[in-house]
Amino acid sequence: MFYDVLHKLRYSGIVASNIHNPPMEVMDMPIKLEVRGRYACFSRPELKIERVSYDVMTPSAARGILEGIYWHPGMRWIIDRITVMNPIKFSNIRRNEVSKIASASEMRSAATSGKAATPIYTSKSIQQRAAMVLRDVRYVIEAHFEMTSNASADDTPAKFQSMFVRRAGKGQCFHEPYFGCREFPVDFELWEGEAAPEGFEQGDRDLGYMLYDMDYSDPKEIKPMFFHAHLEDGVLDLTDVRTVS
Repeated sequence: MFYDVLHKLRYSGIVASNIHNPPMEVMDMPIKLEVRGRYACFSRPELKIERVSYDVMTPSAARGILEGIYWHPGMRWIIDRITVMNPIKFSNIRRNEVSKIASASEMRSAATSGKAATPIYTSKSIQQRAAMVLRDVRYVIEAHFEMTSNASADDTPAKFQSMFVRRAGKGQCFHEPYFGCREFPVDFELWEGEAAPEGFEQGDRDLGYMLYDMDYSDPKEIKPMFFHAHLEDGVLDLTDVRTVS
């Protein structure tokens, strides 16, 4: 029950039409965070068996990194731009995975009835699967946040930004951020440069349709949202995104 409530609080603002519901308050308090790692895998949902990564980090993955550092029900992160600092390089690896998935309905039944759910034993279900992952990734995430109706009277934009900047500056996080898979951890630090970050290439690159986020406006029918992505001089601009379900 607790996780259902937390889930609804965190994603209640994400809808399919024009991205977001009108926020309670919008503040121009942007942040820039540099993130990097050895590997990354932002899995394409259309490829079911073997994991194949998108060319660049998805907006939902960027949001997840920021939420890993600081999240509060009174705020909602909005990703503005993702600058790709390193050339896009792929690598083929093999990873140990399990052949089964946990049943959500069985988990809910176990939580309400008190009966144990059927466990998945790694030693019995283990499989090696190939994955096409990104290598030596480095991005700069530019984002801002909106205040939501779940903010209390004591919550202010300055308070939230100060807490995020302090935690990011010290390398603190609620849970370790990762690039798509938990075995691909993120090294992060605040972007200190006065100039805007520059992408690794010049010109336009069409990335096709990418996952933007999930639409949780109807908990009984959660839908993915996609957008047509372009890199312009190595920058994925998300300030005027139109999504389709």
